[in-house]
Amino acid sequence: MPDPRATTPAAGGRPAPRQVTLLASLLLAPNPSPMTLDGTNTWILRAPDATGCVVVDPGPPDPGHLSAIVAAGPVDVILLTHGHIDHSEGAAPLHELTSAPVRALDVAHQLGDEGLTEGDVIAAAGVEIRVLATPGHSSDSLSFVLADDRRADTDGSDSTDISAPTAGSSVLTGDTILGRGTTVVAHPDGQLGDYLTSLRRLRELGDCVVLPGHGPHLPAAGRAAEAYLAHREVRLDQVRAALAAGDSTVRQIVQRIYTDVDRALWPAAEMSVRAQIEHLHQRRELRTTPIELLLA
Repeated sequence: MPDPRATTPAAGGRPAPRQVTLLASLLLAPNPSPMTLDGTNTWILRAPDATGCVVVDPGPPDPGHLSAIVAAGPVDVILLTHGHIDHSEGAAPLHELTSAPVRALDVAHQLGDEGLTEGDVIAAAGVEIRVLATPGHSSDSLSFVLADDRRADTDGSDSTDISAPTAGSSVLTGDTILGRGTTVVAHPDGQLGDYLTSLRRLRELGDCVVLPGHGPHLPAAGRAAEAYLAHREVRLDQVRAALAAGDSTVRQIVQRIYTDVDRALWPAAEMSVRAQIEHLHQRRELRTTPIELLLA
């Protein structure tokens, strides 16, 4: 049986978006890796009766993927959850193809329009998108809340039945919450204190459906954020224990506590450990620790 998360082919050989909620459909970018899971999720947002669409995270500058996005258009506006290249590198060429403005928090990624910031509301393609600042994975990370969206399912399955009258909302989380596993705090740009605050904010969304930057959608932002917060507390305790045991470098700590993680992800784990050490230092838990060495 084919993976139901995969984008299905359309006539003419182009991938077709797969409907996930009433307002959001998915085009999966062809860039799978240990860091990107199945690939980058490019989200196509529109009301059922709308002609145009909003594109969130065009992904890599892959010609076939960009062609599929254009075919799903016309594209009214391009939004970025953050500037990491697996989400943003396709934005400039998609702008060239469609003339749609690119809106992002980081001015380096803005093209042809104003940026995005906390509290902004974007109305396009028949949908209303509320911008939440959710830094931590990166300093420019944003999440986008879609009000009056209808769930594709209520149990986390991959059903695409949207005929049920259940109304609610969804949130596009970029890399702040993933559909599978946990994410990296990309230190030094990403800060753990900011990330924990962002997770607590997303926890308040309760049963809001999570439309992540990678991996399958999740049924409830509240439960996902709570699990992420618990995971971070476990990691912080493990870092404390590693330091107490005499580990004096980031690599030693990773080797001790990330034994359950693929070694291909250890460079990312080192960024998270640095973020955790800095967080503990900021909380004055590491007054006698050689913090300069640990962060070198």
